[in-house]
Order: sequence, then structure tokens, then C-alpha cells
Amino acid sequence: MPNPHHLHAPLRPSPSSSSSAQSLASKLILLLTVLPLSLAALAFILQWKGDGGGLLTDPASATARWAPQGSHNNHEVFPGMEASAASLLSPKPHQSSDCFSLAKSGSPSFPYFRDWKFDFEANLRPKICVTTSTSASLDQILPWMFYHKVIGVSTFYLFVEGKAASPGVSKVLESIPGVKVIYRTKELEEQQARSRIWNETWLSSFFYKPCNYELFVKQSLNMEMAIVMARDAGMDWILHLDTDELIHPAGSSEYSLRQLLLDVPGDVDMVVFPNYESSVERDDVKDPFSEVSMFKKNYDHLPKDIYFGMYKESTRGNPNYFLTYGNGKSVARVQEHLRPNGAHRWHNYMKTPSEVKLEEAAVLHYTYAKFSDLTSRRDRCGCKPTKDDVKRCFMLEFDRSAFIIASTATEEEMRNWYREHVVWGDKDLKLKLLRKGILTRIYAPMAIIQGLKESGVYSSIIASAPSILSKVESGNASRVSETLPSNKIRKSSTLNQATARKVLTFEANAFHEAAVPPLPPPAAIDDLVLVEKA
Repeated sequence: MPNPHHLHAPLRPSPSSSSSAQSLASKLILLLTVLPLSLAALAFILQWKGDGGGLLTDPASATARWAPQGSHNNHEVFPGMEASAASLLSPKPHQSSDCFSLAKSGSPSFPYFRDWKFDFEANLRPKICVTTSTSASLDQILPWMFYHKVIGVSTFYLFVEGKAASPGVSKVLESIPGVKVIYRTKELEEQQARSRIWNETWLSSFFYKPCNYELFVKQSLNMEMAIVMARDAGMDWILHLDTDELIHPAGSSEYSLRQLLLDVPGDVDMVVFPNYESSVERDDVKDPFSEVSMFKKNYDHLPKDIYFGMYKESTRGNPNYFLTYGNGKSVARVQEHLRPNGAHRWHNYMKTPSEVKLEEAAVLHYTYAKFSDLTSRRDRCGCKPTKDDVKRCFMLEFDRSAFIIASTATEEEMRNWYREHVVWGDKDLKLKLLRKGILTRIYAPMAIIQGLKESGVYSSIIASAPSILSKVESGNASRVSETLPSNKIRKSSTLNQATARKVLTFEANAFHEAAVPPLPPPAAIDDLVLVEKA
């Protein structure tokens, strides 16, 4: 029979089981203490090794994983990110040097630009090309070009002269994929003197006139050549822009010109972008693309009662609603028989093009955005500063007035005139016109261009172009030395080749409407009445 004392004994652990449990608890506590310390030590060691012995990671090395293969100097760092943290944080003063302001890049704001060359896939559609005639320097051409690369342009036909044709600038431009540089040489002018356009009547009223008329003819002849190159390259759309103009592809599902044109119906031949005009708020703007955010909207994008009702307040005593042109720019579908119709439109020898005008997208025109634009335009033209002679040189009234002021006034007088006629300094008037919708703020181009600069895109291009500042190949030097100044195509070349051209222009006798020049926006009704009475 069992012992009753054993049945009713208290349930107490034995001494050996108690010591085992205490040992297990101590080991668990030790493990939980050592494990975080070990992980922290490992992280510190990895950070120390990755930083080359430093305690903080440099912003440049932080973006190394985004670097394209073969970054310059064989460092796995995104182009332009080599600057120290101190240089990234230091303020950047304005510089007028062509390459200096572009080469000094900043912080890694856009680390996802993996390859500054923007090589587009061959099967990417639609293929868009831009043609321009320019004498600008790199600090204007590169931001303009790469902004349009970002929104979908793959190919550029640059007809260069002046600064743009200089060895240092042209070497950089030629090194960029998708860029074709055409120099204004004697051979080019002789070739254009044999062109179809030169033997037709629709452009003839602009021939043999100086300044803006000469530029207009030159642009049209260059556009004619660009059409042939675009067709040979398999382009789908062609657009003519100046280097002070940016496409603003508002209204697309993405901020993309390619997407905008992809949505255009197949039976449309031409798409018109109304232009907006820059409205500067200071007289010391150095970089309009990065500093100007306010624009005056086009007549086509405003209710008519607002446009005409606010016309006088919008013009501020200037000759027209816009300082310069108001009829926009257009992009044309590349097809047979396409021809330019002046710098603002395209046409077709065999049909009237079907066109649409966009309701949201626009061309942003940065006209007279810098005070120096007054003197630079004056220096390009040899006309006399009289009311009669400027009509021979300029098509638009504001250009004529600006030329006379720049040619006859002192520096202080020019500055005062610029502030009165160009700068928007009246805060109350600005606010009123912003509320009415006549003025608008647009920040996307500014953000894209500034982001490209801070990511080192421009400095990478300049650094990668071979020997652009130290030496120039003798072939390039001789070629540039033959580059002609801004002068008209000579009559002798035209007359000597007249017979040969007629073989190519069997439709030359057909009637063609005159080329579309830069036109001002519609004037207020009261102004029209005054004009008619006068």
C-alpha cells in the first residue's frame, strides 16, 4: 500500500532542475544582449570600409550605383558627381563664361538620369526631330537641347554659325548622339542657291533684305534641307524651333512631346503649338530657362472677352499684346512633298495640310528675357536707327523700337526703357492678370533644366568631348575658317544656276501662298478702328 506521505507531499522542483532553468535564462539574456551589439559593430565596419575610412558617406559615392558603365576617370560615379560635399553646398555665383557655368554642377537631385547620352531605342515611336539655325553658345544650346531630349526628341539638325560654329562649341555638339551639325560654308550657300525654294515665288518677297528678313530666308532654306535629312533618317515628325524656345507639352498623360504626338490622329499632317511669351520680373536675369517662370498666354488659349477686355493693361503701352510674334510654331508629319512655309509653318506641294491647334500645349518663347538681348540684337544688324530704315530690317514693331533705343540711348536710358517695357515690376498688375489667367506660372521646364545641370549632365558632355579646349584638328580649323558670316546668298550664284534649278521645279509656275512670317497677336477692336481711320 502506498505511503500516504508520498501522495500528499508538496510539488517542489528538485535542486538540479532549478539550476538548469536559471542557466538557460542567463544564456538567453546574454544572446539578446550580444546579438544587437554584434550587428551594430558589423554595420559600423561595413560603413567604415565603404567610406574609405571616413565616418560619413560622400553624396557622390552614395549615387555610384546609378553610374553608367564607363563613367569618366573609371570611377563608378554618376557623371558630374565628383564634387566634394563642400562644393555641393556652397552657393554658385552667376558666371558669363560659356562652359564654366555648365561645367560646375551641383547636388545629385536627379540620380535616375543613368546615361546623359539619352540613346533612344530604334523601335521607339514616334521619332521626333528638331531643326534650328543658331549662333548661340553652349550655355544656351545644351540646356535647350537636353530639355527636349527629356520630353522625347531624338534627333537635332543644327545649322550653326557665329559662336555655335567655333571649334570649342562645335566639337561638343558633334560629340552628342543624335546631333547633326551643319556649317554655313560657301558650299552650303551655293547648294541652297540651287534649291527649289529659291526659284519659287512664295518666299521671294523676303529675298535681299537685311536682318530679320535675311534670317527668315536662311531658316526656310535650312528647314528645306532638314526635311530631306529627316526623311532619310526615318523620322516621323519634324519641328523648327529657335534656341530661345521650349516646347511645353501640357495636356499629355505624361510630360512628353512623344506621347502628345502619339495621340494625334493619323490623318493630321501638322500640329500647331500656340506660343506663350516670357514675362520677366527682374532686369538682371542671366539664365532665363532657370530663372523665368511667368508667361503671358496666347490669344488662342484665352476667353476672348478676357483677352480684349484686358488688352490695354496687358500691353502696358507696347505696340502689341506680345513683344514679338504671336502665331506659334508647328510640327509636321514627315512625308513626301513636304516643304517649309516660313519659320512658323509647314506646307505640302501636293495638298493643303490637315492641321490641328493644341488647346493646352504651347511653345514657351523667352524673348528679351535678358537685358543684354537689346544690345546683342543691335550688334547683329547694320541698319540705321531711324523709323524708316528699321522697317527694312525688322518685321515687328517692338523689334524696331528696341533697335532704335539700343542704338541711340545711354546705358542708363536703355535700362529704364527695359524696365518700363519688358520687366513686370507692378505687383498689383501682375496679381490681377494672374487671377484673370492672362499671366500664368509654369515651373516644369525650370525644374527639368535645373535638375539636368545639378546632375552633372552638361559637365559630362563638355568633359567627354575630345580635346575641345586644348587643341582642334586641322581639318576642323580649316572648315570653320571657311564658315561665312551672316550674309545673304549672292545673286550671282542664283542667276548662274537658274537653268539647272528649273529642271527640278516643274511645278514652279504653280501659285503658292506667300510664306507665313512672324505675326503679332490680334489687336484690340479700338486699336483696329484707329488704324482704319488713320
